[in-house]
Amino acid sequence: MNEAHVSTARQAIVRVAGVTKQYRKGRQSVEVLHGVDLDIADGEFCALMGPSGSGKTTLLNLIGGLDQPDRGEIGVAGQRIDRMSSRDLARWRAAHVGFIFQFYNLMPVLTAQRNVELPLLLKRMSARERRERARLALEIVGLADRAGHRPGELSGGQQQRVAIARAIVSDPSLLLADEPTGDLDRDTANEILDLLQTLNQRHGKTILMVTHDAAAAERASRLVHLDKGRILDGSGAG
Repeated sequence: MNEAHVSTARQAIVRVAGVTKQYRKGRQSVEVLHGVDLDIADGEFCALMGPSGSGKTTLLNLIGGLDQPDRGEIGVAGQRIDRMSSRDLARWRAAHVGFIFQFYNLMPVLTAQRNVELPLLLKRMSARERRERARLALEIVGLADRAGHRPGELSGGQQQRVAIARAIVSDPSLLLADEPTGDLDRDTANEILDLLQTLNQRHGKTILMVTHDAAAAERASRLVHLDKGRILDGSGAG
């Protein structure tokens, strides 16, 4: 791997080596990622920036096990996820990855509490334990008093906090955030970024965040640029 793209301060929790990904577009194959190498250290907050179409979300989805590379290796927390079957990947995601999306992806008919509990339905635990875990997650994001509210009764920032609580409720190894502040005003975005920094610095969560927002990227401890499917650098961002 190119050492310019590797974070060396702590042991890597994510290792991407020589990853290539193509998609079919009509009769043509479009190569979105071209031999990408990237390491992310355990406990790091890494921001991934680049223009639209550069492959940021594709790379995020590959690291999160939502898709698989055509070539190359992807390891997360010591496991080669590029070798896993679809069934094994689903179990692995439930145990190891929390996803945070731009548009929250909450179930509108469920309360905040129930939305946060959803990832725990894949685990063997009692209803009481699920409720307690969800309560603690909502407390961490500052929304314990909104547990009984449905998404339509919450502001955009509060909905994103519920989504973050859902992402952390299973205590994942890695948080993957795709434009988590893209649908929020500046003040609310700053509150969400404060929360992500707290999760990283106080709770030790490893975070990879895709963003177009330079102000958001400045909150990360490291900035990586991706352009036309290739990583340009991995310089510090804060």
